[in-house]
Amino acid sequence: MRRLIRNAMLLAATVCGIGTAAADSIPGMRGHDHTGITVPDMKQAVDFFTEVVGCKKAMSFGPFADDKGTFMQDLLGVDPKAVIEQISVVRCGYGSNIELFQYTAPDQKDAKPRNSDIGGFHIALYVDDVAAAKAYLDSKGVPTRIVLPVDAGPAAGQTIVYFQAPWGLQLEAISYPNGMAYEKEAETVLWSPKDPSK
Repeated sequence: MRRLIRNAMLLAATVCGIGTAAADSIPGMRGHDHTGITVPDMKQAVDFFTEVVGCKKAMSFGPFADDKGTFMQDLLGVDPKAVIEQISVVRCGYGSNIELFQYTAPDQKDAKPRNSDIGGFHIALYVDDVAAAKAYLDSKGVPTRIVLPVDAGPAAGQTIVYFQAPWGLQLEAISYPNGMAYEKEAETVLWSPKDPSK
């Protein structure tokens, strides 16, 4: 009887733990919810993500400011007089969300980091066909780079192309319809919007 109870408790713990974070992580962490990006012009950014990329706008809100105190600094680590003029959130296919911020701040910088710069970043979007994505982006006048099919190493099986938003944000179109080489022996496989349940 004791063994039956112990096995039932182990089964319950295992089932209840599915989809939650491992032991050495933020309690209850389930995955990536959104990436926040500060943009120079909200209309331009929303138009790019909805009319060119194909995301859908979910919501907008703001402004946020604190004329008298340090709320903005305490909450976000920005200048106390910074103002978030507007926030818009878009959903891109089966991936996570992108949160767009339009700020004004006394100490605001207009840095456009390259991928090689510390603090540089890009957003990758899974597509079914990278060549078709590049042709589409080229037809819209979006700056694109060369297409790279990866045929060696752990990432073999993927094809990528980088492109840029009008204000300089780096993005990537990526596809790996038959998976990547590392998956054959991997204990953990990367999450993919082509099969979100994995």
